[in-house]
Amino acid sequence: MLVRTRADLREVLDRQRGTRAVVMTMGALHEGHLDLVREARRRADHVVVTIFVNPLQFAPGEDLDAYPRDLEADLAKLAEVGADVVFAPDPETMYPNGDPRVRVEPGPLAAVLEGATRPTHFAGVLTVVLKLLHLTRPHVALFGQKDAQQLALVRAMVRDLDVDVEVVGVPIRREPDGLAMSSRNAYLSGTDRAAALALSGALDAARGAAGAGAEQVLAAARERLVAEPGVRLDYLELVDPETMEAVPADASGPALLVVAAWVGTTRLIDNTILDLWKDE
Repeated sequence: MLVRTRADLREVLDRQRGTRAVVMTMGALHEGHLDLVREARRRADHVVVTIFVNPLQFAPGEDLDAYPRDLEADLAKLAEVGADVVFAPDPETMYPNGDPRVRVEPGPLAAVLEGATRPTHFAGVLTVVLKLLHLTRPHVALFGQKDAQQLALVRAMVRDLDVDVEVVGVPIRREPDGLAMSSRNAYLSGTDRAAALALSGALDAARGAAGAGAEQVLAAARERLVAEPGVRLDYLELVDPETMEAVPADASGPALLVVAAWVGTTRLIDNTILDLWKDE
């Protein structure tokens, strides 16, 4: 069922009995999004999917107007995987008084990596996530591991602001050749699409070096990236999965390798969890 207004959403949700899961998207859905819905279906009696291209998380000059939108195709895909309700508001519905004067302050976790490149991004993300949590009133909210920093920030917000919801991360869905699925992949030319495989290739190289320690993990990944002339690296970091702080050279145990790069005019991100150790 498609609903577009707050009143219609409230009416539909008030009729539901049992547990509810929410999956928040900006549309242009692919199998990675549908994996979230499938997992939501396993975890709750009812599944709400939101589709909203949130202007607060786009800085001037970013691709807000060009961001792909295809609501009809999205609805067909969601019907196949069992979404009960699709809430697709317009900006006036989400922000009836214009840009909100009060927003979520994401703190130091948002000042690094994606936040260093896009300094206003996560304030916009967390503001809309909190609003959608209030509007959909879920027991479970599912987010993709591909946006690892966003996932960490949502978990921190839910913990620090006492939001009564369970946050679940869902693994990255990849194309058969390894490229992480993204709505922005549609922007890639054939040449760029081939060059983009350097990101997942770098992660593979890093996993192969996990037994040599943090420095070798980064070196192996960087070597793969710089070997592809079609890739312009933004950042490559090995960080703590919760705090996003760089791990020390002698670190052991779980670490998150994150990469962002421009391929042509398209900016892509990817990541993987590594279990660091070092042969003596």
